Amino acid sequence: MDEWEPIPISRLSHAAYCLRRAALLTNEQLWSESADTAKGRLEHKRVHTARVERRGEAILLYETDVSSIELGISGKCDCVEAHGDPLGCRAPGIDFPVRLYPVEYKHGKLREEEEYEIQLCAQAMCLEEMFHTNIPEGAIYYISSHRRLPVPLSRELRERVVETIRQVDEIRKTFRTPAAVFGPKCVRCSLRESCMPQLKSSSQDYCRRLAADAKAVIAE
Repeated sequence: MDEWEPIPISRLSHAAYCLRRAALLTNEQLWSESADTAKGRLEHKRVHTARVERRGEAILLYETDVSSIELGISGKCDCVEAHGDPLGCRAPGIDFPVRLYPVEYKHGKLREEEEYEIQLCAQAMCLEEMFHTNIPEGAIYYISSHRRLPVPLSRELRERVVETIRQVDEIRKTFRTPAAVFGPKCVRCSLRESCMPQLKSSSQDYCRRLAADAKAVIAE
């Protein structure tokens, strides 16, 4: 029997941001920290401690391990809020039924980012499989601005999660790294020096100019 090797949920966020970035992380084990990633790591430091807290009527489960055999993914939820609900599910360590509400922590200001929503939705889908429940919504909490963005876990978002998993699984199985395409997202990417997207574009432009010159000479 083959050993199950789940895709890290965090890798889905990288893939949704840039599939080449996900391939460099997956196939070439490349990583480089930038000012943004360092700041995010420090801001996450408090969150990334497994513990249980009670706040009012809610129970907060920090750094919760989640996985889905059906989807082939695993990872951690920064925080899972458990609210009492007679129609809810049963969770370990809680002696009453609860409604689960996953919260992903990010640094920076409140903003909509598809890659974060995909990561959050993947966590929710794992929780649904693990606890046989339904989770219609989660949230992304922006640490710097102390604000949260509710995220409806729609059918369309769930389909994007499944497609992103498929893309990551394909690059993992084929060891294929997509070609670099320079764009606005490259400017703040921590892997920019390893990826060298501008060099790739420059090389392609150079080759196109050589081909054009060659055709011109033949035409003469």
